[in-house]
Amino acid sequence: MESDEKQIRRLVSDWMDAIRVGDVDHVLSLMTDDVVFLTPGRPPMRKVDFAAGARAQAAGQAPKFDGRSEIEEIVLAGGWAFMRSRLEVIATPPDGGAQTKRSGYTLTVLKKQDGRWLLARDANLLA
Repeated sequence: MESDEKQIRRLVSDWMDAIRVGDVDHVLSLMTDDVVFLTPGRPPMRKVDFAAGARAQAAGQAPKFDGRSEIEEIVLAGGWAFMRSRLEVIATPPDGGAQTKRSGYTLTVLKKQDGRWLLARDANLLA
């Protein structure tokens, strides 16, 4: 059986791969139903908001995203885990215009449900 840390690292890898190819349903399956995303200067984003943006992206109506995540720390606490990462995101507009690159740190809270680690909360400081 795969260790919790390896499962979490695989979740991050799967997430990045699915975002890259626009597999919205797979990305949504990697998060809890009550997930909350916190980003600078914006109100908290819920799963329904994330799904709408991801579906627009997959349909070519929003920027395409690529990037990489470098996990710097994982702390396991029973059915919860905390992860600190350095994230780099590159957004390409649907019209093929100039790319935007942002990077910074994230703090992610994961929850184990039905034997699977899922993203539950995510705060990023991308600038």
